[in-house]
Amino acid sequence: MLRSLGLLRISVAIALILADYARSTSTFQWPNPQLAYADKQLYASTLSILAQNCPPRDNTTIPAQWLRIAYHDMSTHNVDDGTGGLDASIQYELDRPQNIGQGQFESLNDFKGFNIIAPFFGMADVIALAAVFAVAGCGGPLIPFSAGRVDAIEAGPATVPEPQQDLASHTEAFRRQGFTPTEMIGLVACGHTLGGVRQVDFPLVVTDTEDFLQTFDTTTNFDNAVVSEYLQNTTENILVVGPNVTTRSDFRIFSSDGNVTMQSFLSSDLFNETCGTLIGRMINTVPNGVTLTEPISEPFNYVVSEPLFSYRNGTFSVGTTLRVLSDNPDRTVTMLWADRQGSNCPSTGCTSPSTQTEDVFLTLIGIGNVRGLTANRFVFNATVNATTSISKFWFEVDENDGSDPIVVNNGGSGFVIEQDSVFIDNGRSEAVTINSTSEQYKQVVVAIRGDSSSSVSITTFDPASDATTPPYLPTIITTDLQLDERNPSEGGFTFFTANVTDTVNFINITGNVGGTSYTQENFDMTVTAFPLVEFSQ
Repeated sequence: MLRSLGLLRISVAIALILADYARSTSTFQWPNPQLAYADKQLYASTLSILAQNCPPRDNTTIPAQWLRIAYHDMSTHNVDDGTGGLDASIQYELDRPQNIGQGQFESLNDFKGFNIIAPFFGMADVIALAAVFAVAGCGGPLIPFSAGRVDAIEAGPATVPEPQQDLASHTEAFRRQGFTPTEMIGLVACGHTLGGVRQVDFPLVVTDTEDFLQTFDTTTNFDNAVVSEYLQNTTENILVVGPNVTTRSDFRIFSSDGNVTMQSFLSSDLFNETCGTLIGRMINTVPNGVTLTEPISEPFNYVVSEPLFSYRNGTFSVGTTLRVLSDNPDRTVTMLWADRQGSNCPSTGCTSPSTQTEDVFLTLIGIGNVRGLTANRFVFNATVNATTSISKFWFEVDENDGSDPIVVNNGGSGFVIEQDSVFIDNGRSEAVTINSTSEQYKQVVVAIRGDSSSSVSITTFDPASDATTPPYLPTIITTDLQLDERNPSEGGFTFFTANVTDTVNFINITGNVGGTSYTQENFDMTVTAFPLVEFSQ
């Protein structure tokens, strides 16, 4: 099975003089598509652009909407029986008065539009990721992210706290979610440093029909102004001083311990630290039986992309990339590999230099967490003996500064290629555009080491949804491939083909060759570069 990976993590929690040591000691074993994909979404995805610099929307901000939907989704959790939590059940709960607000729909549309969800990274993971971006995008603390949430298939209980409820009801609601009375004060203050209350959504709270939005404090940043203004009696937080006494829920919560907790939050450092912890716990509140990955608090220093294979005219090629943190124009990276029979490559491995170097876009989390460091991606396209093939590969990174080269070899085992009998042929597959209709699709070609009696099927995961309102669910289709008449058999390979939608991001392949079954799971279509073909009709 061929997958993306991340290897070594740099540690930004220690002094910079120890960074090189940290890079050499932190690793995870490849393949781990879930962890690699989480690293990619956290540090190299484009979703974070919508949260950068706390941009406005609907008289509030996009990050405020993202943080709100994360809390509302989590609020179904019940510590007594372990049910509910951040599980994307919010998609089925938007008709409830407690979840009113255009921001809920707009947030889910944001998440849908980027086609991020994957077989192991559902809408719940995207909601949690968006909360991390929301806090950081407005200048708040960097919250470690874990993946592995499981999307619900139905609504959870209607348990989101509402402003007209009394203190006892709120205290019980937060207890059920797993938070103490003191943590309730903190989580509400942390959440209400962003955004406010819209008159159109809560006319019984914001009674002035000309007041579109009542913000919780006078800043749009993630800061403790919501605390200081409350304690100085200068706040305009309508849930503290609003004309409707019944809906002054923030006042009841903030003052519930005699303002002891709020006084401590005058320390901006303590406020940020507490908010980072509480919001981290909030997004990691999941139903019993759901296991999250280890938190990703720094980007992995080395990330290998999905290996890509192609056979044409007697040439077997293997392409991949290695992402390396920090920029060094003198750095050289070499790919090495071993053949399957041990008769072609020397004991030190066959070698191939990188063919090009690309700059890597880093999200606001990536740039913040690596203190302004950059990242480069080294591209490889190795020509491999088709008969002896390839069993594993690894890399040698030379900074050319007098230090010893670093061997990136998956903890000593290398990046093992499980099988080379069934694979998507990256050179023969095509990205097709019909100019007259702007239709786009991918013509996937699968190569099999066998004859036409072989068979192959693919299961495609398409995150794009045709639904116009939530829930937004992926499309999963299994297709039997047909012999590809455009690509006749050669070199012991037979080629099969099928068309898939342009938005498919992962494919599972199952092939049967002479009674033996071969599989390749979670082939990452987002790293492919199929040749582009345009047709006019």
